[in-house]
Amino acid sequence: MHTLTYEKRLAAWVEFRQSLESSADPLQDVIDFYNKIPVSTLNCDPWDRETWLNPWELLLENEYCDYCILLGMCYTLQLTDRFSTKDFEIHIGIDDKNTQHYYLLVVGDRVLGYDSNKHVHVDEAFKNVQSQTKYLMTNNH
Repeated sequence: MHTLTYEKRLAAWVEFRQSLESSADPLQDVIDFYNKIPVSTLNCDPWDRETWLNPWELLLENEYCDYCILLGMCYTLQLTDRFSTKDFEIHIGIDDKNTQHYYLLVVGDRVLGYDSNKHVHVDEAFKNVQSQTKYLMTNNH
C-alpha cells in the first residue's frame, strides 16, 4: 500500500477497514497489515500529542515510525463500526530490565505492540512492562 498514490492509499485503507467488519480476527489482520509497511525513523514524539499525525495525515505523509504504526493501528480499528464504541489506550512502557521501550495499544483485554507478530492478553504484556504513561484515545476522527 505504501507505494501507491495518496488517493489509492486512501481507497485501499477504506477497503481494508471494511474487511475488518467481518474478519474472524481483526486485531491480527491489523497487525499483519501494518507489518508490511516499511519502518522509518521517529517522525513524531510519542510524549507530545501535538506532534501526532491524524489518520489522514499519516496516509498523506506515508512515513511510519514505530509509533506512527501504532497510531495507524489504533485509527484503523477506531474507524470501523465494529470497534467504534470500544475504549483504546496507548501506553508507553519499559521492560523490567530497563532495556527496551514498548509502544502498546490496549483494546479491551488485548494488547497490540508487545509482540510484533500477534496480539496478546493484557496480563502477558504488562507482566514485564511497566507503563510510564497512558493516553486514552478518543474516537473523534
